[in-house]
Amino acid sequence: MISAAPVKTEYEAIIGLETHCQLSTKTKIFSTSSTAFGADPNTNIDPVCMGLPGVLPVLNEKVLEYAVKAGLALNCQIAKYSKFDRKQYFYPDLPKNYQISQYDLPIAEHGWLEIELVDADDNPIRKKIGITRLHMEEDAGKLVHAGSVGAASRNETRLSGSTYSLVDYNRAGVPLVEIVSEPDLRSGQEAAEYAQELRRILRYLGVSDGNMQEGSLRCDVNISVRPVGQKEFGTKVEIKNMNSFNAIQRAIEYEIERQIAAVEAGERIIQETRLWEEGSQRTISMRVKEGSSDYRYFPEPDLAPIEVSDEQLQEWGAQLPELPALKRHHYENELGLTAYDARVLTEERATAEYFEAVIESGANPKAAANWITQDVAAYLNKNKLNITEIALTPTNLADVITRIEKGKISNAIAKEKLPDLLNGSSPEELFKGKELITDPSVLESIIDEVMAANPKELEKYRNGNTNLKGFFVGQVLKKTNKLAEPKLTNQLVEQKLNS
Repeated sequence: MISAAPVKTEYEAIIGLETHCQLSTKTKIFSTSSTAFGADPNTNIDPVCMGLPGVLPVLNEKVLEYAVKAGLALNCQIAKYSKFDRKQYFYPDLPKNYQISQYDLPIAEHGWLEIELVDADDNPIRKKIGITRLHMEEDAGKLVHAGSVGAASRNETRLSGSTYSLVDYNRAGVPLVEIVSEPDLRSGQEAAEYAQELRRILRYLGVSDGNMQEGSLRCDVNISVRPVGQKEFGTKVEIKNMNSFNAIQRAIEYEIERQIAAVEAGERIIQETRLWEEGSQRTISMRVKEGSSDYRYFPEPDLAPIEVSDEQLQEWGAQLPELPALKRHHYENELGLTAYDARVLTEERATAEYFEAVIESGANPKAAANWITQDVAAYLNKNKLNITEIALTPTNLADVITRIEKGKISNAIAKEKLPDLLNGSSPEELFKGKELITDPSVLESIIDEVMAANPKELEKYRNGNTNLKGFFVGQVLKKTNKLAEPKLTNQLVEQKLNS
């Protein structure tokens, strides 16, 4: 978690996010073309998404299902009746010159999600952020700016730094939900946490992969500042297309300081759209912000209104999984895990389900959390794997943890054999002949042999060099190939040395 930059206390920021999330359907919202990412340009297209004359859109029912599930997970009211609208504007990557979206009757409204922060003393702070609306719409295509400014004449040079643009319509018609928050956020840190929690929820539902690098999740930030105590909002500025959580936080922190400086200098803040420039770590002006009237919305004549039945709502609601916030509370309050462990374990649904399967197989929750968040996570990160791609089953990991707790094997031996376990070897075959020596009489005999073999070290110990206890313990472990039970070995070595 990134610490927030200090903001002058006589001002406060008012922040809201508009988040565009591509839905993980196999086909587009109004046609049968594939939504697969990474295809050659202009191969996943068809007459509908290209806006050719005479074609008609047909709503993909899976898009409606995913949108309703997202709305339910965000505690929204689902509209029994909603409709699509045409949002008019011309841009080269929008073939029809209008976007099919939802305006005054969206599919979901009036929800919330909870974010978790920590104060200066690392105490958890929970805050509910309101969700104004969630609506369905189609994505536009993608422009690729190219050409070398250096090779172009002065008349050809453009502000974009390119001499021409190419358009790829593969993304046109990919289904989106746009989720608009209430202006309840007050810092870059809160905004970044909100975006991350929203992404977690959508990934838990399986309705979006939330991959920001591929553009599956994109955030627009609306931000204004006002003197503390003032009820009226300041002039809102939009920062467009943020594609990382760190960038969201840094852009907001920069923009807060920029707007405060402008207000104190007597300058007028204008309603505009700005871009975050990563290289210079600043926002730059892009265009004057449009209002809703500029889009000339009207009901989409080619699509019938949408009615969600009580049966559909009940069926889709019953399919929702336990969401990350509830899992975190459960892990902390009922399993006794730290807030940090609970957060790491619930970051991905697959990891949480793996952890729960381990403890259902009899493992101690804290020990299971340590193995998964430390040793297993290190292996996954090193090999760029997902937890679903390892051969170590939850049952086998629980078996290993139970053997350690019962004193049958040492923690060191288990860690040594972890690569074999992760590749599918069973605990039975790996730890056969590796059981710890716990018989005191056997250990005492070995300790006697070690002491007899090291008379000089024994004399030094008894003359006051008590640090040599570790030497004798180490020799016992070496002689037993690390099979001497550590705690009992330490006790017996100390008794023998002092007798």
